[in-house]
Amino acid sequence: MTRKKIAIACQGGGSQTAFTSGVLQELFAQGVQSSHEIVALTGTSGGALNAALAWYGMIQNEAGDKTPVHTRIHNFWNELKASAPMEQWLDYIATHMMRAMGAGRMPKFESSPSSPMSSMIQQAMSHLVPRDNYLDFEGLIKSHIDFDAVKTLVNEHSPTLLMGAANVLTGKMKIFNSRDEPIIPEMILASAAIPSVFPAVQIGEDYYWDGLFSANPPVSQVIRKLHMGTHRFPEEIWIIMIDPLKYQKIPTSPDDILERRTQMTSNISLIQDLEKIALLSFNVKNGNLKESYLESLGFEYAADMTIRFIKISDNVQSQLDYSSKLSRSPQLIDMLVADGQKQADTFIKTLSKPGLTPQQAFEDIAN
Repeated sequence: MTRKKIAIACQGGGSQTAFTSGVLQELFAQGVQSSHEIVALTGTSGGALNAALAWYGMIQNEAGDKTPVHTRIHNFWNELKASAPMEQWLDYIATHMMRAMGAGRMPKFESSPSSPMSSMIQQAMSHLVPRDNYLDFEGLIKSHIDFDAVKTLVNEHSPTLLMGAANVLTGKMKIFNSRDEPIIPEMILASAAIPSVFPAVQIGEDYYWDGLFSANPPVSQVIRKLHMGTHRFPEEIWIIMIDPLKYQKIPTSPDDILERRTQMTSNISLIQDLEKIALLSFNVKNGNLKESYLESLGFEYAADMTIRFIKISDNVQSQLDYSSKLSRSPQLIDMLVADGQKQADTFIKTLSKPGLTPQQAFEDIAN
């Protein structure tokens, strides 16, 4: 029996993407890679990290490695957590200071992540937290993804990995694509480079910030020949969302305002991407577009598309704030992972039911 082709798109959101890791762990633990043909994994920021871990696990499995994909994702997030008492204490202090400043109870001190002061703080913390890779995000990534092996593992049958970033100097969107060039750690770092936390990441002559500003996550790209080549386009796109579309109150504190502004910014590109797909689908179905015109736009593939969403539960979402996007609290991460696993299990049970058309998906998140 022919397996349905799918693309999994992972929205960014810092530590809150522990939810995404839980979703992916459950999907792969239940054999999604066997029941479906995963043709693309896309993501931005923390979503890009999760997508890369899953993608790497898949290409390793294709090469004969027996390590389950969900185990690789679990192991990364388990190491990311603040585990030692000193790590948990520092995370607790930093998170509560952010919340106090966000509530206006403490003065807020702005500092560039590229400043000498930031470097001094980083060095001081490295003496307090000697564990390898706890403060070295690049080192942590490299300890879980063998980027030298990646160069030899990728082939024409491998799923496509797409990661969104923003070019700081030109303002243009950048999609790092495993089909075009070898994936390197700087690409993941660039997609996750929150400007207030990390300096811009240099790749070649260009500098990049968090893909939140451009494609969060890449969605329309999975139906374009430019990004996917000439075959293996998805019949369904599964979108793992982090930021809610609606807010329950008018934000008044600085922290609430920042949180809601981030959520709205985060969802803009997703809404626009789904609108693009919905308009394309509508015009194709009604015969309004010629094949030659579609080809000129790079949208040769214009078959019916199904969209499905996986979202954080309302109960867990109500416990999150902006500060939690930067926290590595084991209690927070474990809660989000567990919710991701629960939501994924529920999601799998709905796959026998029709998903949303592109128009319905756009209306679902735009109205």
